[in-house]
Amino acid sequence: MRKIFFIGMFLISGYASGQLNLSKVLQDAKKKLQTTGTPLSAGDVADGLREALVKGTGKSSDVLSQVDGYFKNPEIKIPFPPDVKKVEDKLRQIGLGDQVDKFILTLNRGAEDAAKEAKPIFINAIKQMTIEDAWAILKGQPDAATQYLKTTTSSQLSDKFKPVIKNSLDKVNATKYYTDIITTYNKIPFVDKVNPDLNEYATQRAMQGLFTMIAIEERKIRDNPLERTTDLLKKVFGAQK
Repeated sequence: MRKIFFIGMFLISGYASGQLNLSKVLQDAKKKLQTTGTPLSAGDVADGLREALVKGTGKSSDVLSQVDGYFKNPEIKIPFPPDVKKVEDKLRQIGLGDQVDKFILTLNRGAEDAAKEAKPIFINAIKQMTIEDAWAILKGQPDAATQYLKTTTSSQLSDKFKPVIKNSLDKVNATKYYTDIITTYNKIPFVDKVNPDLNEYATQRAMQGLFTMIAIEERKIRDNPLERTTDLLKKVFGAQK
């Protein structure tokens, strides 16, 4: 009844002014009615963004930590280090392609093993998000939350992730395979010796894969109402449509 009365008052005022445009009056009334609802508070926005990021990072970590989470995902599969691509090419030329393929598999297995350790690291970082950050993210690009997380936490995540990656690579023998490959390559006559940092490379590529998947999950939450599984997510992201 209050809504009907509200619209009626708009119509009456339009007639009284002698300048009634029925379509415009109805549109204005609709806007007024929409804005009479409970507006988003700063706390709603911050909590909603944190919830969305926890959901996105958690799902991404869970997916990537499964067997073949990295290895069979062409978007994020970790290849032989491109800085030493000549090593891979040379070893394949001399019949050691199987050894290279085995190393690439174990490299991705290491990232998959480490991915499950990323969840608490991301969650801790998400808790540090300010209300001002949240408002900017909500109004930003489809991957604004992911980019915020990447910008503000990459250094810290790298420091915490490196030992996890190293342990994972050691556990699946990727480090050994890599050492064997580089040793074999360096024994080839007339080649320039190489000794790149495998752990640094694997850490950066594993993190890159996580951020890629988080961005995908963020976009789903922004664009697809079915991905908003709680009332808070529906309220915050639905208000932006």
